[in-house]
Amino acid sequence: MQRIWMVLRLALALAVGWLAGWGWGVLTLCLQSLVLAFGFVQLRWVNRPAPGWGALLRAWCGEAVASELAFSWRQPWREWAEPDHLPAGAPAGVLLVHGFSCNRGRWNGWMARLRMRGIAFVAPSLEPAFGSIDAYADEIEAGVRRLKATTGRMPVLCAHSMGGLALRAWWRRYGAGHEEVPRAITLGSPHQGTRMAALGMGVNAAQMRQGSAWLADLPGLPDVDCFWTPCDQVVNPAETAILSGSRAHRVDGVGHMGLVHSDEAWDCLQTVLDSSLSTPRRI
Repeated sequence: MQRIWMVLRLALALAVGWLAGWGWGVLTLCLQSLVLAFGFVQLRWVNRPAPGWGALLRAWCGEAVASELAFSWRQPWREWAEPDHLPAGAPAGVLLVHGFSCNRGRWNGWMARLRMRGIAFVAPSLEPAFGSIDAYADEIEAGVRRLKATTGRMPVLCAHSMGGLALRAWWRRYGAGHEEVPRAITLGSPHQGTRMAALGMGVNAAQMRQGSAWLADLPGLPDVDCFWTPCDQVVNPAETAILSGSRAHRVDGVGHMGLVHSDEAWDCLQTVLDSSLSTPRRI
């Protein structure tokens, strides 16, 4: 779907450029980013305290780049550019879980950096794309077991957006089967639902709506860091990204997709990995 959308955008921009001038063609190609701006403007009335216009402008600029990188390049064309990495003797592992309407290509930047560090990682592409979030638990469990077999320890679990809810669904189904409590990091996950889910399609979008019965029955995670931003145009109001009992980390001046590119989130993962490496492995 993302490949088709990108081809259609390019075709339309070329057609407009040919007929009306290349400046108009470039503007046509940028329409997606211009529409994105409305998501940031509405945050002035949704979040309290409201983010300043300067922060919203900075977040929109970063989000325009992050969204194009994800939806126009990495996800449609580079999904498997960074294959799962399970080297023998790896000291630690990370499971990377993407969000709604995404795939594992969302994590290409993180996967390249983890590979350089010699850290094992698995990043599933969750299917069905618009099915129930409960259906993703089996794929997450398979990834956890692959990493435990490689490293001898429970992996660190990192999730963006809907992926945080997928982790909670996995913990509900498989948590009792693991002796170790996982350390989880969620980035912009709608732990309390989000207003914007009303605009999404599919079972998983309905599950992410504020007040959904499915979300009300979902357990938390025992050890989790929640990253959130007052400039999140997808998960809002902003406090809905914070899970009760978690360690909450505020990141200013970035949007929803931009959280994955934030230094704060990456540094948190490195701190967790360093702490994990200081404890003996279970063989």
